[in-house]
Amino acid sequence: MARHGREAGARLRPAALLGVSAAVAALLVALAGILPGGGAGTGGTTSGGDEVHGAPVTPRGRQQPDVGWGFTHTRFSADAGSPRAVARVEERLRGGRLPQNQHIMGWGADNPEPAKGRYDFAALDQRVRFMRASGATPVITLCCAPDWMKGGEAGRTDWSQEALETAPEPEHYDDFAALAATVAERYPDVRHFIVWNEFKGFWNDAAQRWDHEGYTRMYNLVYRALKDVDEDIMVGGPYLVMDSLDPRQEHASAALRGPWGALDQRVLDAFAHWNRHKAGADFVVVDGSGYTRDGELRPDEFAATAKFTAVGEWVRRQTGGGLPLWWAEYYVEPADADDQRHGWTEARRTAVQAAGLIAMVRGGASSGFYWNPQAERGPGCPGCLWTPTGTADGGGELPMYGLLSRFAAAFPPGTAYARVTADPEVRVLATGRTILVVNTRGRALRATVDGRAVGLRAYEVRWLAR
Repeated sequence: MARHGREAGARLRPAALLGVSAAVAALLVALAGILPGGGAGTGGTTSGGDEVHGAPVTPRGRQQPDVGWGFTHTRFSADAGSPRAVARVEERLRGGRLPQNQHIMGWGADNPEPAKGRYDFAALDQRVRFMRASGATPVITLCCAPDWMKGGEAGRTDWSQEALETAPEPEHYDDFAALAATVAERYPDVRHFIVWNEFKGFWNDAAQRWDHEGYTRMYNLVYRALKDVDEDIMVGGPYLVMDSLDPRQEHASAALRGPWGALDQRVLDAFAHWNRHKAGADFVVVDGSGYTRDGELRPDEFAATAKFTAVGEWVRRQTGGGLPLWWAEYYVEPADADDQRHGWTEARRTAVQAAGLIAMVRGGASSGFYWNPQAERGPGCPGCLWTPTGTADGGGELPMYGLLSRFAAAFPPGTAYARVTADPEVRVLATGRTILVVNTRGRALRATVDGRAVGLRAYEVRWLAR
């Protein structure tokens, strides 16, 4: 549940904007006793948080609840760095028009409301400007919450993972809903909002289960607040982590299981409560990995992606099939103790990601967001969409971007999928015009796909015209 918490903190804006050295920035932080972008006092804040930022082009009328396949910005992204590198990524994204998701606090955004009624949207403004400039369909995830809403001191921000992942106290659910409305008013071109992230902080220690009552109460307040701003705003949840277990473990579900493992029954109970008591929803959001909570790939990395199909089918049954299904995050490669993924080659990583995308579509998903693990600097960035933008030659396309952008273009919401035959060593997804073929073997092979012989390199992802 904390797969990405280590990179959630605010961006180091003073160092980035003023161009001071890391050593000087560190000294300034130490002298001030605060984290950059947060800390004591309300300097740099404004009371006009709901003032429209920039010159948005607000879509007319009600938008579709599906947005397609895109990515989530994390702590370091392409909105900052060398102007040449930033422009390089912007131009590439404008061509693909991928939907982009950004959180309101953490993962590149500072505390949006350090004290009640005092706002600091500078970092979020920068991300929204980038999304606009790169032609995205923008999505905002309403997480996390200012410290004063969760027992902290107004004017201070604790960027530790534990503090960031604390939910608002019940007496501040209304305040969080008001913040959500302020965000919607500030960015009227953002028409899709996800409420919270992975049930962070909503755990009932005494009962050893999710506090689905608390989350649903907050969700409903946020839902109504956003609809009061504009009834055409699209809202979704619950963004639960669909954790799976060894089927022999306690809490393993008897109803939703497969060779990949068994869902945690407490997660299914939490989803059922939200689904039964929600004030409304325009789309439904889940999150999960092909591997179990213990990092086990059952029976292997490709077969484990069947979990995405099984979970999607289950969710669609619970909602009656009427709500589009989004995967807010999806993971296929287990992380190490430092939440890093360096064990696979990029070819293997891309192939398993492609298989995961195919599995999500087969489960009924129409939208999903790749958690982009961009590095701040350096040559190595496993699974990233582009090279770090800190230098003028940065922002270069990486294999995962090629997969994601082409998948988004070939299989947008509303796609009519076609059945094709293929050998069992490959995974396929097809329309009347295109076939995506994935070699699941770490060796070259020759496979029959749609009646024709296709030679594939180890872990090759191939696109065929029909």
